[in-house]
Amino acid sequence: MSVESTIAGISLAVVSALSLSAGNIWQSQGVEMASATRGSRSMAMSLIRTRVWLLGTLMFGLAIVLQMGSLAFAPLMLVQPIGVLALVFSIFINAKISGKRPSVSIVRAVLIALLGVASYVTIASLITSQSKITDAQLIAVLVALGVALLIAGAIRLTRKWGSQRVPFLYVILGGMFSAFVATLGKTVLLRVEALLNDHHFSVDKNGLLTLFCLIGLGIASALSIYFTQTAYTCNPSDVVIAGLTVIDPAIAVVLGITVLHEASGASLWSLLVMAVAGGIAIFGVIRLAQAETVTDAPDDAIPTGNDAHPQSTD
Repeated sequence: MSVESTIAGISLAVVSALSLSAGNIWQSQGVEMASATRGSRSMAMSLIRTRVWLLGTLMFGLAIVLQMGSLAFAPLMLVQPIGVLALVFSIFINAKISGKRPSVSIVRAVLIALLGVASYVTIASLITSQSKITDAQLIAVLVALGVALLIAGAIRLTRKWGSQRVPFLYVILGGMFSAFVATLGKTVLLRVEALLNDHHFSVDKNGLLTLFCLIGLGIASALSIYFTQTAYTCNPSDVVIAGLTVIDPAIAVVLGITVLHEASGASLWSLLVMAVAGGIAIFGVIRLAQAETVTDAPDDAIPTGNDAHPQSTD
């Protein structure tokens, strides 16, 4: 893996995070507008008629394309955690929209998250690698997706969606299937690259496994979109973004290490240091979500203009 491809993968992942944050904000606004104006229409039809939601969906799709591009250049466990920056970007986009500066607690949490992400990416760029995907790895990814589908189905069959704990389950499921979108996308990219290099594709075991991964990618994408959109209807947007940016990369990193063997040559101490850096980033994201959902005291804010009592943005 060359330095140029690593830089290209990281750069695309950063732009993807920016597109994702804008898409999440507009989709959240679109869901609120559609809910308020739906009348007798179904929620789906109301969303389709809401321009802000459509714009957010377009940005969300662009984020996925950019993320797939980043995965073509760099390992999954290197670029996927960069998605944590989506919440950081959303803070400043919301601040620009509201005209209020972020509070001191928000700025502090952003710095913690950035420190963790920067440390993680630096270490991961030195120890991760990618190689040809084997049949066993493809099967393992598909089995893992099957387990995830069983978990989602079991939760759905419990018929307890009305309880107070349920809303965040949508966030968890959305993040889980989003991680599988990235993982399956990575396996398909490497598999297709290998097939193109061999100038051979046939409907044998290899071709069928790749086809099954494409089908799994479609299923995971549909479920990720469904659970994420549902999460916006019953959770604050900051909670949804924070949850997705923690759950998605966490699962992707686990799959990258255990299934794709992207850190097979790494030493134990480097993995531990990388885990600490990832923990710092997650801690910063959690603090950031808390600071965003709680109104700060007046002396905990950076004054702006004549605003004597600035508050954190929603």
